[in-house]
Amino acid sequence: MATIKTQPTGSDVDAFLDSVPADRRRAEGHRVRSMMERITGAPAEMWGPSIVGFGRQEYTNTTGTNDWFVVGFSPRKAAITIYGVWDGYAAEPDPRFDDLGPHTTGKGCLYIKRLDAVDEAVLESLVESAWAAAD
Repeated sequence: MATIKTQPTGSDVDAFLDSVPADRRRAEGHRVRSMMERITGAPAEMWGPSIVGFGRQEYTNTTGTNDWFVVGFSPRKAAITIYGVWDGYAAEPDPRFDDLGPHTTGKGCLYIKRLDAVDEAVLESLVESAWAAAD
């Protein structure tokens, strides 16, 4: 059976965020980390080389049942990728996404090009709901 690549690494989250090349994206990464730590009460943890995750839950897919983070993010070049708040398989998307501001989505990800362009209270609400649903 294949081993999943995205696993906790024990790497330093501060070092990763501080190494993000673009000043704005680096600052946004630190803001999202702060927000997610405040909401979850969980410490930030590196998952793979570029994802900051919070908490753990079981996740089953074609590789079997593995640990996965509950919510997380990655400050990528094109956008901040937020994990755990968007379910692309849901019959109806959460109506709060209409109030979020400019964003795009994938099957399991929310993409935000500029954190200052979205309603951070709505983003926080989405993270809070995702965290609560994992209990």
